[in-house]
Amino acid sequence: MFNVKAIPSHIGWYFAGFTDGEGSFNVSFRPKEGLFPWKVGLCFNVSQRDEVILSLFKRYLECGTMRQRRDGVWYFEVNNLEAITGNVIPFFKRFGFLSAKKKRDFAKFIELADIMKNRRHLTVEGINEVLAVRSDMNDGGRHRYDDEAILNRIRNWKSSETVRQTIS
Repeated sequence: MFNVKAIPSHIGWYFAGFTDGEGSFNVSFRPKEGLFPWKVGLCFNVSQRDEVILSLFKRYLECGTMRQRRDGVWYFEVNNLEAITGNVIPFFKRFGFLSAKKKRDFAKFIELADIMKNRRHLTVEGINEVLAVRSDMNDGGRHRYDDEAILNRIRNWKSSETVRQTIS
């Protein structure tokens, strides 16, 4: 079991500073079939050309995966909700950030994790909550699916659900 208190302070503060400059907290939407038209996912990631530091993140956080892009940049990422709530969030609550921007994005990330942990992201109201929180993260950021596309897919899904129920 992950124990944030076992992480040496000099390592924890180094990782927090490194993340302050090179890391990000994100939420993504992916279309899916089934009971709800979107899969919502959280991701914490850090990138760097040198894989050594990132492998230390993986070791000390006791979660995540590493991968390398074609251009040689390495990524350490955690996208499992249990690991995010059990490892990543406690780590950065203990070893915080200096920049106001990263503090804000991390606070929003915690809000999103709470929404997902309580399964509210599986409702239309919850998706609206996620979209509202997402709008303030990463300076607005670029998104594959904008709010309108996400909401339109839900509207179309709800219409088809009504049709399916009427046919049954």
